[in-house]
Amino acid sequence: MSVLVLLLSVGAACCLGFGYVLQQDAARRAPLSDFLSPRLLFDLMRVPSWLAGLGLMVCGMVLGALALGQGEVSVVEPLLATNLLFAMALSRHRTGQSLGRQGWGGLCLLAGGVTAFLLAGEPRGGEAVTAPLRLWLVIGGVAGLAVVLTACARHPRTRGTPVLLGLAAGLLYGLQDALTRLSGERLADDGWTALLTGWQPYTVLVLGVTGLLLVQSAFEAGPLRMSLPALTAAQPLAGIVCGIGFLGDQVRTDTGALAWQAVGMAAIVAGIVLLGLHPAMPEGKDRHGSTAADRLMLDGPHESG
Repeated sequence: MSVLVLLLSVGAACCLGFGYVLQQDAARRAPLSDFLSPRLLFDLMRVPSWLAGLGLMVCGMVLGALALGQGEVSVVEPLLATNLLFAMALSRHRTGQSLGRQGWGGLCLLAGGVTAFLLAGEPRGGEAVTAPLRLWLVIGGVAGLAVVLTACARHPRTRGTPVLLGLAAGLLYGLQDALTRLSGERLADDGWTALLTGWQPYTVLVLGVTGLLLVQSAFEAGPLRMSLPALTAAQPLAGIVCGIGFLGDQVRTDTGALAWQAVGMAAIVAGIVLLGLHPAMPEGKDRHGSTAADRLMLDGPHESG
């Protein structure tokens, strides 16, 4: 793994983590009538803090795409999972909470899990899979699972809705990262004409917008500590599955290496959960007990119409 890939991936994680916190602070005030509706995005565009969060998120995605152009998905995705560290850092600054044993434990598990996975797996690039059946089976499996999770979360008052939507968005973002890498390879091999006449860049765009809507709906439906851990855990898992499934990424497959990779991924997920449940992460107000002022900030045009 090059220093450039490391810097780009960590920079992307920093922008994403800060961006998520700013976005959730605005989305939690959105009216329930906007839940899973494109109108939610148009309403949020009128909130400066949400636009700042969106800008940071876009910067994170651009840095992530540059990292994917230089390194394997199976390397970049675990590093992107550290966005939760930066989200908690900003939340901790806002709430004044100390890390404590839970925070330090989650941090060590997340950092140690990423290190263990990368050292044990030794991810390296290979030839992308050209068999359409395998490609579409992987894409269909990841996207299909995201659809099922979204369907189960269609009721905004269900307590598990933020978790389900976070998982669905994470799956789509992991798939988006893999297809971004595929688009970059197509551009490098065949040029802009081949890229713009292929399906990959347009699928990346659709996945990005759909993922954004799911994330904002998750932020709207519940506190950040419920949605962000699920999002952060699902994205690298989906990205690694896609990387090995159709991008040709290779990892060591001897028994010892596989065991340590499993331990590393389990530590990553456990660290994400511990950090996501840390008191420094904002709980937000009771979604259905927000003040009239909160609702008026976003719901004004609907009330008048």
